Amino acid sequence: MFSSKMIKITKLSKYFHINSNNSQWLSLVTNTMRFSTSNILKDRYYTDKHEWIDVKDKIGTVGISHYAQEALGDVVYAELPAIGTEVKIKDECGALESVKAASELYSPASGKIVEINSKIETSPALINQSCYENGWLFKLELSSIEEVQNLMNEEQYTEFIKQDHN
Repeated sequence: MFSSKMIKITKLSKYFHINSNNSQWLSLVTNTMRFSTSNILKDRYYTDKHEWIDVKDKIGTVGISHYAQEALGDVVYAELPAIGTEVKIKDECGALESVKAASELYSPASGKIVEINSKIETSPALINQSCYENGWLFKLELSSIEEVQNLMNEEQYTEFIKQDHN
């Protein structure tokens, strides 16, 4: 991760004449990058079943965590909920099958399914390749934002996984 930041800073230096003697500017750029990354992670909440939800304007994008996709192995089939389906928090709403196992999907919050990631139905490997960006599963119009606020944040989920391994 450090090397990718260095590359970005080096690329910036071509345009803004940043050099190693300008430590204040480098510090500002590096801290801005860290701030941007941490904001993205704090917006994502997790269930104890390893689903995540990222909320923007009362619409939650749902997927499975990196930990879950690694545990499943290569995903070969995804059964996603139908658009318009009403779900309650913790309702089973789909399934994933991999070369190693099958796993149910549970809704991290209550609401109505408003979109599914149709790319997943034809290319379920996207879940393994990019579980947080291109491998999301469905979008949910939330009934209650409070349900999401009761889920684990990134830090809590990381601790939960550590405890799960012990």
